[in-house]
Amino acid sequence: MGAGLSEQSASAQPEYRIEDLAHHSGATVRTIRAYQDRGLLPRPVRRGRSNVYGDTHLARLRQIADLLDRGYTLASIKELLEAWDAGRGLGGVLGLVAEVDGPWTDEEADRISRAELDARFGGTPDEDAVREAIELGVLERIPDRDTEEYLVPSPQELAVAAELYAAGVPLSAITGHLRELRGQVEHIAARFLEFTAEHVFARYLEHRPPTEAEAAEATTLVRRLRPLAQQTVDAELARAMRIFANRHLQYHLSPDAAVLGEREPRSVPLPPETIRAVERLVGQENVAAFVTAATEREVQTRTLDTLASNTAHDDQVGQ
Repeated sequence: MGAGLSEQSASAQPEYRIEDLAHHSGATVRTIRAYQDRGLLPRPVRRGRSNVYGDTHLARLRQIADLLDRGYTLASIKELLEAWDAGRGLGGVLGLVAEVDGPWTDEEADRISRAELDARFGGTPDEDAVREAIELGVLERIPDRDTEEYLVPSPQELAVAAELYAAGVPLSAITGHLRELRGQVEHIAARFLEFTAEHVFARYLEHRPPTEAEAAEATTLVRRLRPLAQQTVDAELARAMRIFANRHLQYHLSPDAAVLGEREPRSVPLPPETIRAVERLVGQENVAAFVTAATEREVQTRTLDTLASNTAHDDQVGQ
């Protein structure tokens, strides 16, 4: 009787053919077989002439899909899963992944209809501007809707664009500015991560993957340090804006200042290899804009460095 109950319990576990497993997991049959070949997925049980999969295979496929969505490679996923199978545990690591992948702002996404969007930007539909906003991630299409609606991941960013447009800034200039700004902000984010990884997280991530305790402690630190990057950027941006805004105001109020519009453009020869390198990077039509933006950024950086050096020198003299 006991053996009969055991057999019934075993038979109560769901079993899938590979086609069924593909349907339930969202993966293709070819992908499932590739995962098996790479050791990411356990082999199925052989029953007669058929291969049978269970819920453990389905759960594993969903874990792999989740980690892939978070940007992990198959090689790193294999390391994580092997550690889990060896009994080291994956809960702490997944908790760290979830913390890093979570929202880095308190701002909540919103929705906007196409009619509302057009009304906020002059009332005239602009397909090119909408297409570029989608490309930049400022808007996201919402499929399967009776009315044309968009998800707005950052309502504040859209509100800034609307205010700039109302002030007379063309949409093409706004999107161009956003592209330039995004590149600079991504550089700041990368440097902040390098800095914290070197001085804070290196001791927790020396094992691959980290232990449960290490991952849990790193998760707590991420939660504590999360607002620091934005706070630092906010403070430094406020400082730089005050410096440059005052300088611009003094320039335009000075009676002997040259009128900007009267400046004649000058041609500056660049080495052919430099031009070709820029063309490969941004395309021939964007060479002038790229060189201008790069030059302006370098001038601003050197100006800030000079101001900082002068301030430090004055402090030393004052001491």
